[in-house]
Amino acid sequence: MTTYVPPSSALESPKALLGWCAENDIAEIDLRFVDIRGIAQHFSMPLAAVSPEDFEEGFGFDGSSIRGFQTINESDMILLADISTAYIDPFFKYPTVAILCDVYDPITREPYANDPRGFAKRAEAYLKSTGIADTAYLGPEPEFFLFSNVRFDTDSHSTFYEIDSPEAFWNSGSPDPSHVYVNRIKDAYFPLPPLDKAQDIRAEMVHVLMACGIPIEVHHHEVAAAGQGE
Repeated sequence: MTTYVPPSSALESPKALLGWCAENDIAEIDLRFVDIRGIAQHFSMPLAAVSPEDFEEGFGFDGSSIRGFQTINESDMILLADISTAYIDPFFKYPTVAILCDVYDPITREPYANDPRGFAKRAEAYLKSTGIADTAYLGPEPEFFLFSNVRFDTDSHSTFYEIDSPEAFWNSGSPDPSHVYVNRIKDAYFPLPPLDKAQDIRAEMVHVLMACGIPIEVHHHEVAAAGQGE
């Protein structure tokens, strides 16, 4: 099975990781964090521009340009990269190792209060300190729609939206032969193909995520007729 996760020996230290990257023709390091809205942010650096010392000193960025972070007069922030999260991004053109980061104040060297990753760490520490529990188990459940067409517009005198899916019940009269099998409204939980037309693409998503080091338990069609997956 394909894996995008470096070997454990490469994750022992920044020097080991950068050495592994050089040996495996990795072109860039991509540093990632999440803003207060939960939107992933990133910037990339050529491998030659990254040193082991950067992982200790931090990677600087402009916090005032990230919504919900800093004001312009206190804009300097740093990222401290967590090398245990490193993986090769399977979609970038140039071979790139992505690393999740914690946001820190460059002056105090304290974790930044508005960093969502910091929220989670503080919540876990509080859980342990209260004696309620010593471990928190979190199970994300990504749900999504796959549409064949989406249109929308809003202007001064009108607004509209329109979606389409080859699985949707409103396509039962379509001359397209791929629309012969359609799901009834709110009756699309667990159907087999050909009613479930997204089996293969969901499986591809699952195996790419697993190759990136993210364990997956299950995938299936969801209740909504028009291409809902989980």
